[in-house]
Amino acid sequence: MAPKRSIPPTGNLMVNVFDGSRQPIADTTRLLIRIIDGNQNRQSDGFKKGPNIAFRGLPFFDNFGDNYTVIVSADGHIDAGFTPVKLLRNAWEHLDLMLLPKDGSFNFSEARWEALQSTHPSLVALLSHGADSEAAAKDRYGELMEERSPTLAALLNITTAIDTIHLPSGTPLDYLKELIWDQMAQDRFYCYADKRLIEQVERATAQGVFRPEFGSGLFHAGATRSYKQVQFGEANVQLTFHEGDTRKLDGIECVKVEPDIDYFRDIAAHALLEVIPNSVTGGRTDPRQVYVLRWIAGRHSGVPEFNPPYTIV
Repeated sequence: MAPKRSIPPTGNLMVNVFDGSRQPIADTTRLLIRIIDGNQNRQSDGFKKGPNIAFRGLPFFDNFGDNYTVIVSADGHIDAGFTPVKLLRNAWEHLDLMLLPKDGSFNFSEARWEALQSTHPSLVALLSHGADSEAAAKDRYGELMEERSPTLAALLNITTAIDTIHLPSGTPLDYLKELIWDQMAQDRFYCYADKRLIEQVERATAQGVFRPEFGSGLFHAGATRSYKQVQFGEANVQLTFHEGDTRKLDGIECVKVEPDIDYFRDIAAHALLEVIPNSVTGGRTDPRQVYVLRWIAGRHSGVPEFNPPYTIV
């Protein structure tokens, strides 16, 4: 009797594709999905209809070969991908990706002042501080909103992200007091924060939530110290302090802080792939890309969904 042939182990992958409104992409969208294993061999390359596409029987190697890369493309959309997707033996791995339209624009309907008062009171308090009245604060914010600008998208990205970071006491958003309106940009903003935020971040660093970024003054002029979140592979929050710039607000000693979100966690990749190209081209980190990367990273990590009060349509 011939020996019984063993069946090679395999794994399965479910790719779920969403649009810029964080909803499943239309099932009429023609998706090109490329799946590459950790040995750099292409295991699938073809067109599928979404939003949920199952790939059964992918090779399982029980080594680095199981670190798959998935790239999704569609006409009129910006490519999206993720790596590594760790394939499991005889089990299903799920991957959620987001495709933005190439001509997509910001939809800030959920970020109207009246809506934020109900859904994001801490953000409204930050937006209001320093204004002569609530009406003046609303008008000041309205001017920023009317521009439909990347600057507002960046502000909403960053404040949404920092409000999910758990410090020993509260979140970083709880410590922000007043925006510096003439220093806002599409990749960061500056504000004054309760000085106690520094101690809170240091304690969170000891717990593994952040890591210190040495030489922060090279990337952030005037900075004295900086800390980067390490929860995700991409789109982590960075909090940079400028301790030479202080003021007292509402009787509280405050320090200037610069929150931003980088594409990459690794400082070398950040320098080579983000800072240097931006310095050469004069460009800045794109809040659209941050929106996608932070959402995908959160879905992959199984944490509550990244849901800033705007969408891209």
